[in-house]
Amino acid sequence: MERSSSDPDADLAAFAQRYATVRERTERLAAPLSAEDQMVQSMPDVSPTKWHRAHTTWFFAEFVLGADGTSGRHWDLPEYRFLYNSYYEAVGARHPRPNRGLVTRPSSAAVAEYRASVDKEMAELLSTGDVSPQLLDTMVLGTHHEEQHQELLLVDIKHVLSMNPAVGPAYSDVVVPPADDPGAADFVEFSGGIAEVGRSFGDVGRLADGFMFDSEGPRHEVRVYDFRLADRLVTAGEWLEFIADGGYERPEFWKSDGWARAQSDGWNAPLYWRPDPDDPDAWWIHTLTGLRDVDPHEPVCHVSHYEADAFASWAGARLPTEFEWEVAAARQLELDPSAVERGCLDTSADSTFHPRAAGPRNGRLRQLFGDCWEWTSSAYEPYPGFAPAVGAIGEYNGKFMSGQQVLRGGGALTPPGHTRVTYRNFFHPHTRWHLGGLRLAKDAS
Repeated sequence: MERSSSDPDADLAAFAQRYATVRERTERLAAPLSAEDQMVQSMPDVSPTKWHRAHTTWFFAEFVLGADGTSGRHWDLPEYRFLYNSYYEAVGARHPRPNRGLVTRPSSAAVAEYRASVDKEMAELLSTGDVSPQLLDTMVLGTHHEEQHQELLLVDIKHVLSMNPAVGPAYSDVVVPPADDPGAADFVEFSGGIAEVGRSFGDVGRLADGFMFDSEGPRHEVRVYDFRLADRLVTAGEWLEFIADGGYERPEFWKSDGWARAQSDGWNAPLYWRPDPDDPDAWWIHTLTGLRDVDPHEPVCHVSHYEADAFASWAGARLPTEFEWEVAAARQLELDPSAVERGCLDTSADSTFHPRAAGPRNGRLRQLFGDCWEWTSSAYEPYPGFAPAVGAIGEYNGKFMSGQQVLRGGGALTPPGHTRVTYRNFFHPHTRWHLGGLRLAKDAS
């Protein structure tokens, strides 16, 4: 990437502030959790909070502080390299992902000391000013990597708390008021043609708004046809209609793989929905603020790609391609640049840590960012000309471009400043514990 300014000292000063902000946010998000909360792994896809805190620290220890090949410093612990390497084969052996919750030691207190020691070394490195452009690139990547884990920390602890047999175990005790009715969805028309999507490293700088993951590029041309997008996300109330109409019992709406998964896993509602024992037609939902009634006006979330696709079929629509979504979002931001800054993770005392209902209609797309990641019909594949970086860092995204679906936008648990039009999130199509929702698409009328 290019530098974001012509002044290296200014770049380092800006990064030092960003580093401190990101690292502090992780600790703030973990603060409400006990040591016992932080070590539980409720399923293989979930990682303990303690592991997230250690792994994001290991990234800086391994790829920044250890970039010169030296070892033996107080933060350079062989057991940490083994325990907190996630998937970097080039780095060496690692602890199996499904067994992360079995590791009681190092303790949460020891992980806190590890974070502090690496932060101290990072501060000393930055104070010297002896940082190459390539190393600064890696540092910036590390902060965006930690922001990704901040969202995972929250969706993972949500799943952990949902396993608690106590009624309504909560991360936060905020009381959520009923949402306002967003009204029926309208469809906004978009003209097709040849469009440019993605970004290129030469277009952006290193810091702040200029960052991009390698999978967001290179920028290239695609062909889209005239299409329509719903102006808001699908609501929980609309999903209740899908359930009432036998949506989970009618295979004609489902792709074969999705139907097989729904049957084998016994799906009959989104993840975290529980039948009200006193009313067979009512549902409760587990949230980070505890157990409460499903609000029909909020966006439905925690649905798999398979479920989203089945709902779209039932509704006489489809899921958008990722390029339709990007083209529409880019045109929207030309009219309303502030849309990308709305929503996303709020750590204030009154945060609900949950998607909000759409605001009133305005003739444009609502809820593009900051409520739910939106499933698309697009497979997560490399763009033309994509090449992973050399070395272990090259394993960051490219190795996952198989068998996964793209989500666009951003969720209520996505850190601020971490959303953009070109961002490509990705998950396997059966997964539900992350904050996935959907927006309907249709061909042009």
